[in-house]
Amino acid sequence: MTSARRRPVAQCPLRPGDPCSLCFPGATGPQDCGLVYLAMDDPELRAALAEQRAAARAARAEH
Repeated sequence: MTSARRRPVAQCPLRPGDPCSLCFPGATGPQDCGLVYLAMDDPELRAALAEQRAAARAARAEH
């Protein structure tokens, strides 16, 4: 019996919990998304995103 392999679904680093919807033209996933690059390259945006992810983790831990 062969088991079907599932391809992993890339998660958007800018929208925690959402799959990568390839919202940036030409992107094949978060690894080459220009929007992700710009957000991660900006120290203030990166810090705000880290706070958002921490809050989301804390909310999931409470449930």
